[in-house]
Amino acid sequence: MPARIALVLPSFAGGGAERVMLTLAQGLDRARFAPHLILLDATGPLAPLAANLEVTALSRPRLRQAAPALIGALRCLGPAAILSTFGYVNLALAALSPLLPGAALILREANLPSRGWARGPVGRLQRLGVRVCYPRAARILCPSSATLAELCVLAPAARDKLVLLPNPVAREMLRRSAEPPRRAPGSGPRLVAAGRLTRQKGFDRLLRWFAAAPADALLTILGDGPERGALVAQAAPFAGRVEFAGHVAAPWAHYAGADAFLMPSRWEGMPNAALEALAVGTPVIATAASGGLADIVAEVAPGALTLAPGGRSFAHALAGVRASPPARLRPSLLPARFETAVVIAAFEAILDAAIARG
Repeated sequence: MPARIALVLPSFAGGGAERVMLTLAQGLDRARFAPHLILLDATGPLAPLAANLEVTALSRPRLRQAAPALIGALRCLGPAAILSTFGYVNLALAALSPLLPGAALILREANLPSRGWARGPVGRLQRLGVRVCYPRAARILCPSSATLAELCVLAPAARDKLVLLPNPVAREMLRRSAEPPRRAPGSGPRLVAAGRLTRQKGFDRLLRWFAAAPADALLTILGDGPERGALVAQAAPFAGRVEFAGHVAAPWAHYAGADAFLMPSRWEGMPNAALEALAVGTPVIATAASGGLADIVAEVAPGALTLAPGGRSFAHALAGVRASPPARLRPSLLPARFETAVVIAAFEAILDAAIARG
């Protein structure tokens, strides 16, 4: 009988962490594993990606309210392994793991864990929780060496449980969806950035740096979020050179038509959008704080990935972008180790080891 795997998500929101979890679930060998999603709130734009998956919806968006129902659902399901990827859910499951005997707990850190903590006493309690409770996990998956290094410090007793697992990127599917490339009209460089409009993603500082771009450059920002109003106001002086396209369910043709994909994040784990841009052949300009991209800069072709250690260097990189409209989809720039099949095989080996140990 296939081993039942419970994957816990807050919702079907359109972020990279949700997409990774759904890709892992869909890619599992059904002869060996039976994935089952448990969602605090089963709404969001990524719901179609859960086709053919069993889903339990708790209909309680807040974890504090959902915790008893979550534990009840897990006990009823009786999974061989439980996988979670959001820091606050990870911490709750690690703390409550004694109530779930027989299930191997696998935590995936999508970001640098300390960056999501509150300030003051609550943040100190979160730090203590990671130090004390994370070692209860059977495995802790890290998308980048920066995440792994931080967890070595935050939870030293869990060092032997830390595993690097790249984000899965469905390269061929993305490339089919990106054909033909979609490019905004005009003769100047076309730049694209994507992500939730929050402080973490750094679009406010991207708009400051954009002043260094060629005068005929156009910047398209894909995504929505709480900072949209402030960003639109900040972009007003650019008079039509910055456009906010909102959430786009399949943005890859936009990536493919651009001369560069921009990643101005203040922090990341391993940014999926940048990996997807590389997969459709678009060079990436990213801040040095963009997490795991530093892991792959030596693996990609020259010019494929530019890491800017500061605002001045990012602005300088923008100034150097030249318009080169693609006649067709450009070759992929993504390292092969991010291929979905490669990552799924590694994930299944991790599941086998965790279940056997538990």
